[in-house]
Formats: sequence, structure tokens, C-alpha cells
Amino acid sequence: MLKVLLLCAGLLAISFIVWHIGPGRIYDVAAQLGPVALLVMLIPSVIMYVIEAFGWKVTLGPSAKDLPFWRVLAIKTAGEVVNMTTPAGYLGGEPLKAYLLTKYHVPSVEAFASVVIAKTAKTIAEVLFILLGVVLTFWTLSDDGSSGQKVLVAWLSVGLLLFGTAAFVFVQRLGLFMGVLEFLRKIGLTIRYLEAREEQLRSLDRMILGFYGHNRPAVYASTGLFFLSWMAEAVEVYVFIWFLGGPAMALPAISIAALSVFIKGTTFFIPGSLGAQDLGNLFLLQDFGYSEVAGVTFALLRRFRELVWIGTGLLCLAALRGRAAGIQESRTLDSGNGS
Repeated sequence: MLKVLLLCAGLLAISFIVWHIGPGRIYDVAAQLGPVALLVMLIPSVIMYVIEAFGWKVTLGPSAKDLPFWRVLAIKTAGEVVNMTTPAGYLGGEPLKAYLLTKYHVPSVEAFASVVIAKTAKTIAEVLFILLGVVLTFWTLSDDGSSGQKVLVAWLSVGLLLFGTAAFVFVQRLGLFMGVLEFLRKIGLTIRYLEAREEQLRSLDRMILGFYGHNRPAVYASTGLFFLSWMAEAVEVYVFIWFLGGPAMALPAISIAALSVFIKGTTFFIPGSLGAQDLGNLFLLQDFGYSEVAGVTFALLRRFRELVWIGTGLLCLAALRGRAAGIQESRTLDSGNGS
């Protein structure tokens, strides 16, 4: 019920800012873009998805090394649909990615381990990107007292993010999944699904710990690739602002992108961060000297990009499910012939 209320509040917030600024003014700005401009605006997000897929592939175990890159990209895109459309804190699509991997001869332990490691690398890269954005914002807007207060709040928030990320990595080193199972046992909560898979959870913890201990170059490479993917989001901001009439500048684009990522991450409990993300983008652009029309058009263009990727992800999910069903049917026929 709470999720529905937050979703309705987000829709009302978007409707209010569009009404307040004026639908006609927004339409006039958006109509000047044209289909070619909209296609060009999607290029940075394509780059971002491709780099993220590479970042995930680096963490895959030996059973998935021969998995074609385009299939990894398709699985990643399908999983992101769940992350973008469900109120699961951008984590709901991760089990789906692991499940889809198992349909291509990847053991479940390897699949889940790669998802956890890649998510950790992406989170570390995200925190570093936000930290860079806060530093650049502090430097760029240091003369503005009100903005300085906002940056101070951002600094405190980044500190909490750093602490949370470090704690997450530390817990993984101690044994994330067995730790969860032991905690549930201590509070007297029994989940039969987890209890029946205790040995698998133990193996999963060992595999994650072993990867961190013996594959550090892969961990660093994955984190670096994810950081580049976040920088591609800054390129997207630059391109959007340039098409909206600018002026487009590199350092403010990084700051806006990083703070936008921060806003989206801290409002994960709202489905799609609806309303919060859009108001945040509007206020961000106003803080950097852009008009409110440019701010709301920018926010709506980012929503347009999300809708494009949701559609693409649904197509990937349908294709992967069809392919997985075909593989399963082939295995059944082979086992039947063998018997």
C-alpha cells in the first residue's frame, strides 16, 4: 500500500511541475529536438550498458568464459528492467540475471557469485563517482552559500555511503549468505528454502571470498569499467544539455550526473524514483544556472531514455526465456532418447 501511495505521489509531483512550468513551453523545447537528436541522445546510454556488461563479464567464473558477450549484454539488459520497474531497491533484477545465466550451463553458485561481485564493484564505482561529483560541485559552486549547504549535506551522505559500502564488503569477507542464515536462526525465523540450501550458500560465500583473494586484478578491472560506465552517464548529461541549448560544460555535467545518481539511489524505496528523481534533476539544473524549462525537459528526456531501455529489456527477456525454454526442451528430449 505504501508503495502505491509513493507512486501516486510521484505522479502528482511530475504533473504539478509540468503544469506549473507550462506544458506548452516544455513541448516547444522538446519539439525542436527531432527524431535524430533523440537517437543521438541514446548513444551514451548504449555505451553505458555495453561497458557495464563488460564489467560484469570480468567477474564471471570459468563456466561462463565462453558465453558470448552479446548474450551477457542481453541478460544484463533483461535484469535491469526488473531493477527499474520494481520497488526492490535496484536489486530485484540481480537474482534474475543469475537465473538466466544458469540456463546457459553456468552453475548456480558461479552465477550468483558473479552477480554479487559485479554489484559490489558497481556500487564501489558509484560511490567514487558520487564523491567526484561532490568535489566538483563544491569547487564549482563554492561561492554560493545555499549551494554550499547542499554540498555539505551531500558530503555527509557520501560518508554514509562509503561506510555502508565498506561494511558490505566486510560482511562478504566474513560470509554474507551464511551470515544472513545464521542471523535468521538467531531471531527464530526459519526459511525452508534457505535451510535446504545451506551447503550451496556456504559454497557461494567461499567462491566470493576466493574471487576477492585470488582475482584482485579482475575486481579492479570490473570496478574501473563500472566507473567508466558512470562517466558515460555524465556524457549523457552533457549531450542532453547541449541539445537543449546549453551551455554544456564537462565538469558541471559530471557534477549533475553524479548528484542525480545520488538522488536516484537514496530514493530507491519509491518505484522508479518517480517524482523524486525528476524534481531532483530540475533543482540540480537550476542550481547550475539553467532555466526551469530546461530542467524539467531534461528530467523528461531521461524518463524517455528509461522507457526505451525498459522496452529493450522486455524484448531481451522474452527472447532469453524463449531460448531457455528451447534449451530445456532439447535437454528433455536428449535424456528421453538416452533412456
